Amino acid sequence: MGATEPVNVYEAKTQLSKLIDRAMAGEDVVISRSGTPMVRLVPVPARPVRRTPGSARGQIRMAADFDELPEDVAAAFRGERP
Repeated sequence: MGATEPVNVYEAKTQLSKLIDRAMAGEDVVISRSGTPMVRLVPVPARPVRRTPGSARGQIRMAADFDELPEDVAAAFRGERP
């Protein structure tokens, strides 16, 4: 489905369930105030994408000195340097 005419705020408040159904069906539902489009009603993805622990194994490398804080940075944290 394509774009439709914007729906004014009053109509959106009185027809919210129908507008939700239209958005869920793929229709572009835009709510306007005083003729100016303000927001778009879109469905939330059914299932959020979840990270799979370990899926990047072997693709990321940490430098050997990753946990070492350079002295100039440490000094800045202590307020010794700007």
